[in-house]
Amino acid sequence: MIINTGGRTDTVQYYTEWLLKRFSEGWVLSRNPLFPNKVTRYELTPEKVDCVVFCSKNYKPILPRIHEITDRFPTYFYYTITAYGRDMEPGVPSIEESIQTLAELSEKVGKGRVAWRYDPVLLTDTYTAERHFETFGRMAERLAPHVDRCIFSFVEMYKKLDLKMPELSPISAEQKDRLAQGLGDIAARYGLHIQTCGTDDDYSRYGIHSSGCMTLEILGRANGLEFRDLSHRGMRAGCHCIESRDIGAYDTCINGCRYCYANTDDRLALENYKRHDPDSPLLLGRIRPQDQISMASQKSFLWRR
Repeated sequence: MIINTGGRTDTVQYYTEWLLKRFSEGWVLSRNPLFPNKVTRYELTPEKVDCVVFCSKNYKPILPRIHEITDRFPTYFYYTITAYGRDMEPGVPSIEESIQTLAELSEKVGKGRVAWRYDPVLLTDTYTAERHFETFGRMAERLAPHVDRCIFSFVEMYKKLDLKMPELSPISAEQKDRLAQGLGDIAARYGLHIQTCGTDDDYSRYGIHSSGCMTLEILGRANGLEFRDLSHRGMRAGCHCIESRDIGAYDTCINGCRYCYANTDDRLALENYKRHDPDSPLLLGRIRPQDQISMASQKSFLWRR
């Protein structure tokens, strides 16, 4: 099975000690976000985990000790660096600092295990298509030597954004096509493999691939593993990724990204962050009398000869 550490929150940036302790002790508990009384126990051992996937906007806190996981497990790292500033991502390091940290991560784990995420792509009066092209071009030139691929997606116009980002402009099909062409041309200039995420739209005419961003083919090639030929059900409409199990919790990331889907309230996220216990097997809170704990079925995706 695949363990995902960063789908619900930026575990790497804000909960490094907890994450490393869970892998050191070899198990973790994860609360079901839809049914809060249901808790699942996952064994974090090489025998039970095929690959550990990370997704973060700042790997600096874990870099000195990342070997504690990479020495024992196959891994893959998604590093999100966008064109936005503190007006959009208050808790995220600057582009310059992020580029330097990604280069350090790549040196430690190998470029074949690092993907650069440039998403979500959104449009406002400040962040225009031209600004995306200019910023993406500068970043691509410096990041191409350090990454396996670049992944981008367009912002999902969910209802919550009407209140959080009233300045957000809906992206038409024509605008998406222009943005995709521009990003594709820049990626080609620097020999950067580029692909979409979370869409069935086809931009292959611009050299953009459309396979899932987390597939067994990607994870296997990065780690020298041979996986079985399994269907990739994805996590939502338009997603072509292999299923994974997330050990994080929603409403716990304090990056403050205005387009965030994982937080219902930034104040609640800050409160949850303050009451985090690094010694708890749960990222948030502890086991309660009414909780029902079940063991996960951790079936391997690996090809067994």
